[in-house]
Amino acid sequence: MAESTSTAVAAPAGAIEVRSIDYVPESERHGRVWMQGPFWFLGNFQPFTVAIGFVGPSLGLSFGYTVLASVLGILFGTLFMAAHASQGPKLGLPQMIQSRAQFGYRGVVLPLVATLFTFEGFNVVDTVIIKNGLKSVFGWNDVAVAAVISLVAGLLAIYGHDWLHRVFQVLFWVSLPFWVVLTVGILAGHAGGHPTVGVGTFTWVAFFAQFTVAASYNITYAPYVSDYSRYLPRNTPSRSIILSVFTGAAASPIWLIPIGAWMAIALKASDPIGAINSAGNAVVHDLGGILTVLSVLALVATMGLNAYSGMLTVVTGIDAVRPVRPTRSLRVVTIAVLVIGSFVLGLALSNATSALNNALLIMLYLLAPWTAVNLVDFFLVRHGHYAITDLFTPEGIYGRWGWRGVTCYLVGIAVELPFMVLTFYTGFVAKHIGSVDISFIVGMAVSGLLYLVLTRGMDVSAEEPAIEASEQVLATTGVAR
Repeated sequence: MAESTSTAVAAPAGAIEVRSIDYVPESERHGRVWMQGPFWFLGNFQPFTVAIGFVGPSLGLSFGYTVLASVLGILFGTLFMAAHASQGPKLGLPQMIQSRAQFGYRGVVLPLVATLFTFEGFNVVDTVIIKNGLKSVFGWNDVAVAAVISLVAGLLAIYGHDWLHRVFQVLFWVSLPFWVVLTVGILAGHAGGHPTVGVGTFTWVAFFAQFTVAASYNITYAPYVSDYSRYLPRNTPSRSIILSVFTGAAASPIWLIPIGAWMAIALKASDPIGAINSAGNAVVHDLGGILTVLSVLALVATMGLNAYSGMLTVVTGIDAVRPVRPTRSLRVVTIAVLVIGSFVLGLALSNATSALNNALLIMLYLLAPWTAVNLVDFFLVRHGHYAITDLFTPEGIYGRWGWRGVTCYLVGIAVELPFMVLTFYTGFVAKHIGSVDISFIVGMAVSGLLYLVLTRGMDVSAEEPAIEASEQVLATTGVAR
């Protein structure tokens, strides 16, 4: 096994982060639990979230039912997302390194493909939203806009964990009062547009489409939520961090998705940035321009988040095939490739709404079985106890291929196929139930239950000597491999 750079000391404040896929020793842990709330609040406090509210009205769903479906979907999806946050402090590892315990050292490549699609998919849609929005509002060149935001997001990802937290905290406090003013203006009827009462109706297809897209929004954060909690002290209470992440990640979409639904119906909006600008200016002169800039900054920061976790995913995948040293050079090159990829694809797409809907659904289909397997293993099978050093070697107790995890993941995706509803594909079961999409619920239930069944005969106590040996190594050296 190639030697890791884990022996390096923590980077000084303002420098590029030293660590990537390696273990964070207790001596480098820092941060406070309450900061996770504003961090994930800001992660959803941007135009992408507003655009989620367009989905129901585009299918003829009324404002009230769009809001109800969205709130239920967000609460459902955030529950799974927030549960993963507790793994960061407990293990001090990126999320997908921990998944080697369920899928094996090399078997983890399967869900890694899904997570990489998620990170790149988000950034492609983000690029489309920003370039189209700024072109419509300010007339700016879309290619130049895409290039600048990609560069900024890439630099933020390169500097890493602490810089992402700093930028998110600042944007949270700066953005909050302006969104409050806009919201009050909408409620007071000063944001323009037409009445929403009596517009739209109810259908199960539209209701479940809105519910599914809303649920997928935070479930798709699941593969990287612990990437941003892994620097917290190891003794951080699981209940506290789950509550903090849940509150922050759920509050902002529950706030902004209804605003998006109102904009779609009252303003006939299809561009979230343009709608934010129009509604803001109707409430207070120049408020729209300020909100547009702040919204774009929040979205660019989130693109940095995606590029950072995308880098962790790629390096984990490469390391699964051929062990690598997670150096800063590898970090920079990987992020550059990811950013260029999302830049090129973002320029090629023009319709953000269509791309948003399909991308979120595909992400959900791919990630739902993974999150079920991972959470069942962490909370019900191994109860948070892992031999961390063994996660960094194919010769460890978790092996090269975790047949239980791989089997459950593939079965979960397979059983989803008949229930899927996309713009270009509808499963045969979905056709018989009126094109209502319940595929991800089926996938999660089957994968989680099957994993629980397959692990019933597994002797978890046999892993205790390896766990004790791992803890001794970490306590002595602070290095996982």
